[in-house]
Amino acid sequence: MNISPKLKVAFSTLVMFLISIVLFAQEKKLDVDVKIGKDESSQWYNNPIAWVVGGAIFLLLLVALIRGKSKD
Repeated sequence: MNISPKLKVAFSTLVMFLISIVLFAQEKKLDVDVKIGKDESSQWYNNPIAWVVGGAIFLLLLVALIRGKSKD
């Protein structure tokens, strides 16, 4: 049985295509709900003022560290 290389390539392409269809058909989405009774709007990281204050503190610390090292 001498099978031509073109036929081998065509057959293997067809097999890989069919396998990918079967594997894609078995994929299902997982929907996980992890709410533990807290309202999302009451979290501190949802408050923009907390981010502004945190950023200001970070900048002050950064400036203090940079200016503190340049004592000549």
